[in-house]
Amino acid sequence: MSLQEKLTTSMKEAMKAKDTLRLSTIRLVKTAVKNKEIEVGNALDDQAVIAVISTLVKQRRESAQVYRDSDRIDLAEKEEQELLILQDFLPAQLGEDEIKALIEAAVLETAAASMRDMGKVMKIVSGKTVGRADGRLVSELVKARLA
Repeated sequence: MSLQEKLTTSMKEAMKAKDTLRLSTIRLVKTAVKNKEIEVGNALDDQAVIAVISTLVKQRRESAQVYRDSDRIDLAEKEEQELLILQDFLPAQLGEDEIKALIEAAVLETAAASMRDMGKVMKIVSGKTVGRADGRLVSELVKARLA
């Protein structure tokens, strides 16, 4: 079952269960996917859908942080609930040790020796962690390894 089919099935289940938050979040994802399809001019594969969902996850994390900083706990909690729903559609998240192993392999592959080589390493690692790890965490770990 493709990810888009899974989204449609989950949307139907949310309608039947009258779960308004889940339903609105899934509709948001489907709209974002449709907009991306229109932008690129063809149907998206699962990897592209994962990239769209990853972008939405990042937006939710940032919004929740801004709301918390502004003492709007109610809005922050809503963003965090949407974040949890979005993460249901992403592949299992990688642990820090798994990310470090990918970074080490990329460093060996590119013969990276300093911070100047960070772009080469990030290109390889980012391709392998799309939707499976937070980009900021990956970036921090690569910086720590190359420093």
